[in-house]
Amino acid sequence: MALLRSRQRFLAEVLSWPSVNRAVGTSAPRLSAHSAVLAKAQALHPLRHHSPRAAKAFAENVAGLLCYALGWVTGLIFLLIDKRPWVKFHAAQSIAVFGGLTIIRIGLLFMTHFMGWGIQALLGLIGFVLWIFLMIKAYQHETVRIPIAADVADSIAGK
Repeated sequence: MALLRSRQRFLAEVLSWPSVNRAVGTSAPRLSAHSAVLAKAQALHPLRHHSPRAAKAFAENVAGLLCYALGWVTGLIFLLIDKRPWVKFHAAQSIAVFGGLTIIRIGLLFMTHFMGWGIQALLGLIGFVLWIFLMIKAYQHETVRIPIAADVADSIAGK
């Protein structure tokens, strides 16, 4: 029992737990040495206060990359949660490019001859190359405008 009390006193002194202080009956100072160092560090280098929204937690180039990560799905998510114009453009362009490719590929599923499967494979390759290319350019914070999709993206993003 004495060992338990000495551990509780130690924790009360080092960690400055008010509930432990009351239970043990010690009069440990409110701020321990560790807490004082933390308070000084926070005073010298205050933490940035971010918005609770997840979109603000990402740098703009990372958010732009993530707009393309899962095609039109992540484009739709970032279009709804992020308010930065550059990120909204990339989200809208992702919806236009990959949503358009998805619609074309679904339409081609109903074509049963060899030509439909050949076009399907070609669209898959084009989609993969565009996916990698757009993610790299967005991460480098460059704006690439895909000819038809960029105009659609401007109208979706509100430019």
